[in-house]
Amino acid sequence: MHHFQYRHGRLYGEDVPVETIVQDVGTPVYIYSRATLTHHFQVFDGAFSHIPHLTCYSVKANSNVAILALLGSLGGGVDIVSGGELFRARRAGIPPAKIVYSGVGKTREEIDYALSEDILMFNIESRQELEAISQRAQALGCTARIALRVNPDVDPKSHPYITTGMEKNKFGIRVDEAIESYRHATRLPHIKVVGIDCHIGSQLTEIQPFVDALKRLRILMERLHALGIPIHYLDLGGGLGITYADEAPPHPVEYAEAILKEMNGLSCTLIFEPGRVIVGNAGILVTRVLYTKSTPTKHFVIVDAGMNDLIRPSLYGAYHHIQPVVPPEREQETVDVVGPICESGDFLARERTLPRLVPRDLLAVMSAGAYGFSMASNYNSRPRPAEILVDGKTYHVIRRRETWDDLVRLENIPLM
Repeated sequence: MHHFQYRHGRLYGEDVPVETIVQDVGTPVYIYSRATLTHHFQVFDGAFSHIPHLTCYSVKANSNVAILALLGSLGGGVDIVSGGELFRARRAGIPPAKIVYSGVGKTREEIDYALSEDILMFNIESRQELEAISQRAQALGCTARIALRVNPDVDPKSHPYITTGMEKNKFGIRVDEAIESYRHATRLPHIKVVGIDCHIGSQLTEIQPFVDALKRLRILMERLHALGIPIHYLDLGGGLGITYADEAPPHPVEYAEAILKEMNGLSCTLIFEPGRVIVGNAGILVTRVLYTKSTPTKHFVIVDAGMNDLIRPSLYGAYHHIQPVVPPEREQETVDVVGPICESGDFLARERTLPRLVPRDLLAVMSAGAYGFSMASNYNSRPRPAEILVDGKTYHVIRRRETWDDLVRLENIPLM
């Protein structure tokens, strides 16, 4: 669900007309709903309320510090994949004891930063990374709590770019290598084994892949216990999908019921890393029509948001529902909604039926809260959009629109 609805023929974000926001801050602009973010987090987190668990929001989905602070105030932790995300999390007030560090390419500087902050644990992706973290913890005179990311070779049946739990993916340690890797970890100085980690992919719309992965992790956990290696945390990752078009992903309560059934008899704290399911439908991208044009085979609507603002359609062929902010009483036509970037791959939608649009009309690209702004770039030297958080009848600018000066702020022309 979300709090973007039509009232009196106009699109509202909670109790604020989208037009009002656009009049103040311009386009393109990302708009998020505090009520939706809160509801989604509480529904997901509440599904596991009667067992020990920690819901660590996946920062990569949307890393704005205002959103991190909001989810932190609701009791959430975070899953991070870089030193920059750790910096954002700490700036947002997330306690180190609720921070889990994932990712395949942690640098020495990032490892040292995380060790100095005393985060809950590192999710280890390889033997070499394990060795590197042990060395840095020894050099700094501290202990690194770790979980090994186990690759269960489960097909999540999602886009190949966002599958992460199969043998062909770059992530994690194979199940059949995990026992020896854990034994090795227990012998390393300044390393404390505390958990098992697994993440099989993103935008999953079926429960069974999660269950299949958990069955394999349960066997591993029991074998480790028999070897005297206790597991305190079982990190099941994220990946629960949302509805972009006609998908019917499981409700968090259904997901929780299936997980808890498989967990029967195991004693540990569960960690979850939801991202898209929290923030995806909590945000929209609003763009203005610049021009329209037609060829013998196509009708184009050219808008001021491009693939640099929202890359998912170009990168993944992803579908985002698009609707007018103020629906006009005009005939329908089939159009490609395209941006200003000098690439034929710059589109937000292809072959989409919309009311006939004219310059200055506003369009809302729905379900844009996850992997929207966080994947935005300055390609074609385009400033990135503003970000707005709506809260009932008010709204806040949580990231100002970049300026042309911002584009070159870090650049320098050397003396010739």
